[in-house]
Amino acid sequence: MESSSLMMSLLCASLVLVLCYGQSSRELSTEEFAAKKSPSSTEKELVEAMEELLGKVQSRFPSYEKKAATIPMCDVGDRCALRQGPRIGKLCDCARGSICNSFLLKCI
Repeated sequence: MESSSLMMSLLCASLVLVLCYGQSSRELSTEEFAAKKSPSSTEKELVEAMEELLGKVQSRFPSYEKKAATIPMCDVGDRCALRQGPRIGKLCDCARGSICNSFLLKCI
């Protein structure tokens, strides 16, 4: 009985060792590392084509930064928004330390 439990635990331990050894990561040689690091010519061509396409698309649409820079600043007590039916349109940004009250539509 004791020998069978000892044999079973030895078998389980060897099975765990075999499974762990199979999952260990192998080290890359310098040739494999260089091959993985340097992109192929087709990858370079794809990157260049994507950059060209991105440049064309960006020129069509205005960027957010340009739009945000045109909103003027307003002082405390000034009207900062305008009600347009169920929506509220922004007139200006409140100064630092104040917020635009959505009920009064003024900077407080």
